[in-house]
Amino acid sequence: MRMRWLIAGFFGLVLSNTLRAQDLHFSQFFNSPLTTNPANTGFLPESDYRIGAHYRSQWTSVPVPFKTVSIYGDAQVFRDRFETGWVGLGGMILSDVAGSGNLRSTKVYASAAYHQMLGNTGLLSVGFNVGAANKRVDFSKFTFDSQWNGKFFETGLPSGENFNTNNITYFDMQIGLNYAWFPTDDLYVHAGVSVHHVNKPKESFFTSTPAYNNRLQPRYIAFIDAIMKLNDQWIISPGAYFSMQTRAAEFSLGMHANYNISGDGEQQLIGGLYYRAGDAFIPMIGYQWKQFKFMFSYDATASALRNYNNGYGATEFFLGYQGFYNEYNGDIRQSLCPNFR
Repeated sequence: MRMRWLIAGFFGLVLSNTLRAQDLHFSQFFNSPLTTNPANTGFLPESDYRIGAHYRSQWTSVPVPFKTVSIYGDAQVFRDRFETGWVGLGGMILSDVAGSGNLRSTKVYASAAYHQMLGNTGLLSVGFNVGAANKRVDFSKFTFDSQWNGKFFETGLPSGENFNTNNITYFDMQIGLNYAWFPTDDLYVHAGVSVHHVNKPKESFFTSTPAYNNRLQPRYIAFIDAIMKLNDQWIISPGAYFSMQTRAAEFSLGMHANYNISGDGEQQLIGGLYYRAGDAFIPMIGYQWKQFKFMFSYDATASALRNYNNGYGATEFFLGYQGFYNEYNGDIRQSLCPNFR
């Protein structure tokens, strides 16, 4: 068992080195709109404001699992200032803990976007977010080559490493562009592209050296999803997500469906399946009651790592709420995408 953990830890180290530029991410990317694209801020085809929370635990069978938490909220504002458009404002907080050294990332962002109707069947959105990112690590929990005494590691020995600090903070910025098309009451298509870390912030715990590039490279994200109402009982939502940062890439594809339990749309059962290429199958299930939605997904490892982590990839929970302003109820505020109501 110990050897299996050591091998799994080795694979985790290799993956972390390969994906070291990869940011926090969620399998339920469609439930994490602000991390996917800042142009999604205030992009609410079914409501006027929303709040949501994610919790993700990855590789629980490995001695030191990865844990990620996200809280976000956004709203439509200034709808009375623009005849065919509006502004979206929002923000999010992300926290991630990973590895033996408790590498903790905390990020706080404020987001803004403008949404412009294009006739009666299109919507164009552009947005950005800015914020601060903090990372800290406990070097005392690491072991280094210089601490090997021939039999075992002595953590009390000097590491021989030249760390500048164990706590860094930097400014970060993202930009994005979205387009939505809704030709009928039964079809809604949404696509967008975004660039994260456009300012290439410096991110390193080491002193600067000419041979080491310690700038966080841009991350490019593209997505497309749709909502299609088949009948009064079923709505299906296929989607795809692609992310690339330096040499690391991620591609997910799948679909989930809403089943109308109550007949009036107030209670819905949600189920689906996604696949992250070369990594995991992701079944999910959820329940929606009025404006509240809960979803659970599980990453079943499909790569070679399954031989060492028993196939346990990640569990992910999402809880969200969508609400309406009183002044936009009735005929003034209508849904732009298919629904059961």
